[in-house]
Amino acid sequence: MTEPQPAQRPRAERPKRPAPLLFEPGAPLDEGGDRFFDLESMEDPRELLSRATELAVAFRTAAERATDFQAIAAAQLTDPRRFDRLTYAVLAEQAGWTEDYAKRMAEYGEGLLKGGGPA
Repeated sequence: MTEPQPAQRPRAERPKRPAPLLFEPGAPLDEGGDRFFDLESMEDPRELLSRATELAVAFRTAAERATDFQAIAAAQLTDPRRFDRLTYAVLAEQAGWTEDYAKRMAEYGEGLLKGGGPA
């Protein structure tokens, strides 16, 4: 007897995992139209809500992790021990931030580095 597929299990029994953010390899692309994770082709509103929510959580998580890595890079680039250290103004210009935000990101990144990196 085979294990039921996740889509066949009731929602409460499905394991919590991030939604895959890439299309399956070899999946044919729609000619002449945008495809957003096949959401536009879902007809069942419950399935659409479930999949859209999984994607929203996955994108939110990815954005938070990317921000952590931005902060780590900011801390490393503004480290006074570096001979090629960037000022907060230069960092802000390169990242498209304000100088105050660049300083806060560098400080946040220092905390992450002291704590062993992003979780």
